[in-house]
Amino acid sequence: MIELQNVTKRYGNLVALENVSLQLEKGKIVGVLGANGSGKSTLLKLIAGLAFPTKGKVLVDGQEVTRNISQKVAYLSELDAYYHNFTARDMIHFYASQFIDFNKEKANEILDFMQLDPNKKLKTLSKGSRGRVKIALTLAREVPVLLMDEPLSGLDPMVRESIVKGLISFINLEKQIVIITTHEVSEIEFLLDEVILIRDGKVIERALVDQLRETNHQSVVDWLKKMYKGEGK
Repeated sequence: MIELQNVTKRYGNLVALENVSLQLEKGKIVGVLGANGSGKSTLLKLIAGLAFPTKGKVLVDGQEVTRNISQKVAYLSELDAYYHNFTARDMIHFYASQFIDFNKEKANEILDFMQLDPNKKLKTLSKGSRGRVKIALTLAREVPVLLMDEPLSGLDPMVRESIVKGLISFINLEKQIVIITTHEVSEIEFLLDEVILIRDGKVIERALVDQLRETNHQSVVDWLKKMYKGEGK
């Protein structure tokens, strides 16, 4: 479904990704992990058609990624991007006008699950509440690829667990793949099918979560600690 072929991305003299090759199939929730500046967000932007490789190719369903890939890819940015005077309900209508795959009923259902008032202006909401609106707008798109860059950023720790547990009910893994970057690894670990570790723009390891648990008797957090200590390479 998603393929990166020897992809390098440079911003001037900065190498954000270097010679990355990956194949990712639908039916999985994939965690992309790594320190700040490792290249996680760049990877998602390349798949979303918001950045383009300096070298190599990115394909979704065999189609080389262009700006038009937004017809198949929903992208949740770590950054706030909204009209300040819009309410959550206004954003739902706006997304519905932009994306034919947008499911307004599902969006309202997720807002209700998130316990958000759809009539409040976004500029009056906390960062965490705006983050919940972004999650709702992203998950309401019925596209094969969902990209979520730090979706838990700014969320109150008291509500994270219930939100994360609820996410799975709004994802159709028979038709979708979800790729998540996060620093809150322990909170989403139970959702993940696969993890990919990026360091200094290179994919240094990937693993199936069930295999880590059953064969290696490791949690993802334990696996990360081991990798960062340089063991098991």
